[in-house]
Amino acid sequence: EVQFVESGGGVVQAGGSLRLSCAASGFPFDDYAVGWFRQAPGKKREGVSCINSSDGTVYYADSVKGRFTISRSKDKNSVYLQMNSLKPEDTAIYYCAADSAVADASPLWYEYSYWGQGTQVAVSS
Repeated sequence: EVQFVESGGGVVQAGGSLRLSCAASGFPFDDYAVGWFRQAPGKKREGVSCINSSDGTVYYADSVKGRFTISRSKDKNSVYLQMNSLKPEDTAIYYCAADSAVADASPLWYEYSYWGQGTQVAVSS
């Protein structure tokens, strides 16, 4: 059974930091691209940052470049998102996702088959 355990969301003031964690089980994590996506109320789901399984190719949305860092631990079957200099517009539910067929750390959400339950991030101004 595929499972994700997400943690690290919360409420933070603008300029603050949060670190999201996603622990995966039930599939060969090492062989899967993984990513973080977010969805704010009334907005479409968007790819925030993704990392592939082979050579560490990484994608960042323009809106988070220089502020967010994705990493993965194959030993812990986990993916992390370090979020610094948070802005109110980063407020959303953040989801981790994985898929074995995604190429080049694609940020297209519909290419990912497995999804976590989401964790809320709220940034106050």
